[in-house]
Amino acid sequence: MKLSKFAGLLIGVGVLAGAVQVQAQELTGTLKKVKDTGTLTLGVRDSSIPFSYLDDNQSYQGYSIDLCMKAATAVQKSLGMTKMDVKMVPVTSATRIPLMANGTVDLECGSTTNNMERQQQVSFAPTTFVTANRVLAKKASNVKVLDDLKGKTVVSTSGTSNLKQLTQLNAERNLGMNILTAKDHAEAFLMVETGRATAFVMDDILLSSLAATSKAPGDYMISTEALSVEPYGLIERKGDPAFKKVVDTAIINLMKSGEINKIYAKWFNSPIPPKGINLNIPMSPQLAAVIAKPTDSGEPSAYAVVPDAQKNTGKKK
Repeated sequence: MKLSKFAGLLIGVGVLAGAVQVQAQELTGTLKKVKDTGTLTLGVRDSSIPFSYLDDNQSYQGYSIDLCMKAATAVQKSLGMTKMDVKMVPVTSATRIPLMANGTVDLECGSTTNNMERQQQVSFAPTTFVTANRVLAKKASNVKVLDDLKGKTVVSTSGTSNLKQLTQLNAERNLGMNILTAKDHAEAFLMVETGRATAFVMDDILLSSLAATSKAPGDYMISTEALSVEPYGLIERKGDPAFKKVVDTAIINLMKSGEINKIYAKWFNSPIPPKGINLNIPMSPQLAAVIAKPTDSGEPSAYAVVPDAQKNTGKKK
């Protein structure tokens, strides 16, 4: 039995339609959720300057927001969607992981440390910033290192790895600190600013940003003593390899193309809203190494930079 060219065309169209349908049926996890709802939901922070925060117009912006929007474009393209809404849902240090786990948010765009403990609950995109846990205090308090805070009131943000480490060090060193918790970084800084706490223990980049945008930037010091290394990454839902691949590829492409350097310069080496302050924070050797060789490792040792002298001799101290 012969088929006409027209009938053959219909069969071809039918096969194509079937293939598209199969593709849609094969979608799982976050990609399926986005395809079905037409919406990608981002978890964002109110006061994590310059990563994710509200400006004077109550609009979310920052370094992590820009990276997430690049990932969002990649998700939309991978799904072949002509239109995709991006919804921003506020999260805190305490709620970001639970809201990711229960499906409320699809991608978290803040200042979240990637560590092995958290990797038991969520996944992380390749590291996009490397910072350290340090102490901020007013210069008048004469605090230089953590041990100077013995018997004093110290604050950190609820739900952070910094708070956990602070609590452990307090016990290990028998410092007798009175540790308070704040709902977010802005509240914690305000407690130091108003004298309710002597110091705020947090990631140095966040401390620098809060001090720089405060009423009296010159009043504050940040310890040279680093309590830990803190690699930041966008949070992804655990056990969702298809979505992770799309997001990770988008971030890695930004690194390979060099576009991430422009995004970094926008937020760390240029005036930023709302006050037009330039943080003047050069890219660290650790971050430069990550951009050259992307990793989503939660091991602190993955972010140790070997000095050039050791590289040349092949010796390690």
